[in-house]
Amino acid sequence: MARFATLLAAISLSTLPAFAASHQSASAPPPVPAGVYTIDKAHTSLVFKVNHLGFSHYTAQFTTIDARLNFDPNKPEASSITATVDPRSLLLPTPPAGFLNQLLGKDWLNVIVFPQIAFRSTKVERTGKNTARITGELSLHGVKRPILLEATYNGGYAGHPMDPHARIGFSAHGSFKRSDFGIAFGIPAPGTTMGVGDGVDVTIETELNGPPLATAAK
Repeated sequence: MARFATLLAAISLSTLPAFAASHQSASAPPPVPAGVYTIDKAHTSLVFKVNHLGFSHYTAQFTTIDARLNFDPNKPEASSITATVDPRSLLLPTPPAGFLNQLLGKDWLNVIVFPQIAFRSTKVERTGKNTARITGELSLHGVKRPILLEATYNGGYAGHPMDPHARIGFSAHGSFKRSDFGIAFGIPAPGTTMGVGDGVDVTIETELNGPPLATAAK
């Protein structure tokens, strides 16, 4: 028992300096740097919902996403982002046989003819301390249309010894009508809900990696 107590005390004393250092850095962390950020694909999701028969909101997602953000934390309005999505990465919850191929086919996404979905920001407006409205151009199904995204900056850091690059995180939400992009199959007749709704709600959760930590080992 005495030997165990001695070992426990030694471990406690050895970890005290490290805890003190981390506590000190947490009280005055280095600022998040400006620069180019790319998404951490392991911590990014793009989920969309459409109304189904008026009974539920069918939910699915795309899993192959790429993005590049030019970020200026001191002047967010000067930031810009471009993103691409591979529509063939559509992931459905327990789809019936043949349903995925139907959505990828000519009546819906038509991925053979239109193998990429793209977004390009055109304006960023700050709406609060950590929120912004992003105006951009969505390219879908061969059509380009404006779209608005409401974004929230969730925070970030300049880096960490275990993660020696800057990291920031955002949540964003937007919506559009799929008929505006030439995807009108299955839209309910006026006055009914018998079909799949025209409106598409999109939710994005993402973390992005930026410039290397200034004190990282070379």
